Amino acid sequence: MDLEKKIELICRPPTEEVITPEDLRQLFETEEHPIAYNGWEPSGLAHLGTGVICAYKMKDFAEAGVHFKAFLATWHAWLNNKLGGDRELIHKAAELFRHSWLSLGVPADKNKVEFIYSDELYKYIDYWEKTVIIAKNLTLARTTRTLEIAGRKEGEAHYVSDYLYTPMQVADIFEMKVKICQLGLDQRKANMVAREVGEKIGCWKPICVHHHLLQGLEKPAVWPIPEGQEKEAVASAKMSKSKPQTCIFIYDSPEEIKQKMSKAFCPERTVKFNPVLDICKYIVFREKPVFKIERPTKFGGNIEFENFQQLESAYAEGKLHPMDLKNGVANELGDILEPVRRYFANNSDAKDCLETVRQAKITR
Repeated sequence: MDLEKKIELICRPPTEEVITPEDLRQLFETEEHPIAYNGWEPSGLAHLGTGVICAYKMKDFAEAGVHFKAFLATWHAWLNNKLGGDRELIHKAAELFRHSWLSLGVPADKNKVEFIYSDELYKYIDYWEKTVIIAKNLTLARTTRTLEIAGRKEGEAHYVSDYLYTPMQVADIFEMKVKICQLGLDQRKANMVAREVGEKIGCWKPICVHHHLLQGLEKPAVWPIPEGQEKEAVASAKMSKSKPQTCIFIYDSPEEIKQKMSKAFCPERTVKFNPVLDICKYIVFREKPVFKIERPTKFGGNIEFENFQQLESAYAEGKLHPMDLKNGVANELGDILEPVRRYFANNSDAKDCLETVRQAKITR
């Protein structure tokens, strides 16, 4: 595959930011199969963001010839007291994540996508040496500013373990020989620490490829969003498994999807911060060349859109009612997620993981 095609795949939406495009190009000029990674706290069910969006980027990277390491950060989930700090349950959730991505078409070939668990990485003293070296290069103030990577605000760290999170996450990168950090925008601060300290500790400056965070289906806490607060609003409104009625899980039935979508925040003629349009932009048009919405003849009949720009314009002009849009998206998601439902129906281990995690108490 030529260089330009590789770069196109890496930068393909849902990618929103690359730091830096020049570094990415240089990497591909010098390495044919560099290592990339994303890491997740296994802490519950996979929704459209954790499941579908992350699967898209894993498949893009694998197609570009990058060796992708999917890091199941069970220790980080334990540090963050996810699933009540039950390590056995956290490991079960990690297995659920693995099955979830496989059900979405992520390659099972470990030469393309390799699943790695914290327990494997952390039994080596070299890893802990890196963690300590990184910690010695971070001030308390600098580390405090990174707390949002663990879902915390500044001032919410009450234990020493809270401050282990960032140096451990950065150590993951260098221990796994990662050249490209491919995570959501909410993990940006940890990746920037890796770029800052990498060369200081005798390693390298990793490239950062950050993907879009899908909005949850609920109305933002403050609406309309004040000018200048867009970034904070998006971060706080991201889809969250701890709010099950405001997110769509990849295992949801078509009926559940329709029920959740019917209550979704979708203000008429408003395209910014509209979670239903967000799903259209990053999922529906990724899957379908034409988005067809069925409507009764008295409301204009069926309508088709060949790209997101057409849909966005029609909605902004009031040519498409919110309920028609929501019904159309619900139908498409039902079809897109059908392979997931089939996978879990036919795989006993996957089904067991799903039922176990479903019964657990999910925290933030």
